[in-house]
Amino acid sequence: MATTVNLAFEEFNRDSVNLNSDRTNKANSSRDWLWGQLNNLDLKDDLDFPFKYIEKHIKFGSFARKTKIRELDDIDLMFCLNANGATYIKYNSTYQILTTNAGDRLKKMSDNEILNSRKVVNKLKSSLSEVEHYKSADLHSRGEAATLSLLSYEWVFDIVPCFYTDTELYLIPDAYGNWKATDPRIDQNLVTETNQNYNGKVLQLIRTLKYWNRHNSSYTIASYLFEQIVINFIKNQKELNGWIDLNIRDFFNYLSLNIYHQVNDPKNLQGDLNNLTITQRKAISDKAQWAYNKAKEAINAEVNDKDQEKAINKWREIFGSKFPQYE
Repeated sequence: MATTVNLAFEEFNRDSVNLNSDRTNKANSSRDWLWGQLNNLDLKDDLDFPFKYIEKHIKFGSFARKTKIRELDDIDLMFCLNANGATYIKYNSTYQILTTNAGDRLKKMSDNEILNSRKVVNKLKSSLSEVEHYKSADLHSRGEAATLSLLSYEWVFDIVPCFYTDTELYLIPDAYGNWKATDPRIDQNLVTETNQNYNGKVLQLIRTLKYWNRHNSSYTIASYLFEQIVINFIKNQKELNGWIDLNIRDFFNYLSLNIYHQVNDPKNLQGDLNNLTITQRKAISDKAQWAYNKAKEAINAEVNDKDQEKAINKWREIFGSKFPQYE
């Protein structure tokens, strides 16, 4: 219950959008504990687990970028392996890791001296049973990671095996046996720097809009693509307004127009991230235009009519029943 639009957004973000701080602290602790468990796998002689490259492990994904919204369901890790004498070549649009001069642990996961990324992911999956408090492990739907469930937590860990290259890129499984390049540090730096450049207003704006995308858009845009669209919107502004509702209104207008355009990968590795169909783009555009018009009505009710109740009700139409009611 809230008496003003500003208080309504504060309550909404606190109670329905943002991760609970206690669970976030617990999740950070559990992730740090898991690093230690994973780092011990190559010490178990019976596993033949690939040697680790501990200095190049990476926390990545929306939880690491602080753009995750509740409920916390997964935490992403990139577990870096030591090449141990292996080399790599680019092969068409993918990469191959050659194990001619590599150690036995990598050779055992190779086909004709080419490291099979599916075998590496499967090796990781089978080895996770050695982790304390193990509940289960599976393969991620994209085939890039092993997903670990522990007995004590409601979230799972998506663990991506990777190699660090002399070009400072990471190679991760491509789900087909080969490898593809990535660098999540670029995504992290982009979000962090944008947030700093816009007076710390970016993270909350991304999270609030992600809630709308997940729960109230006509078609849910993939989280990473949506996040990049929001960042592109922000970087088109000289500055963000001090009131989040005005920024949300302007974003809806931006989305209604720009969902038809390409969205370039900030890492310059994947090209256009926007793989939505024309039908999907039109549905998103139409809903964003509807939300933009509702947002204009809400702001008009608040600013011109001085009617906080009417304004809050308009925002409830946009964000749904979890948005606070007028007190």
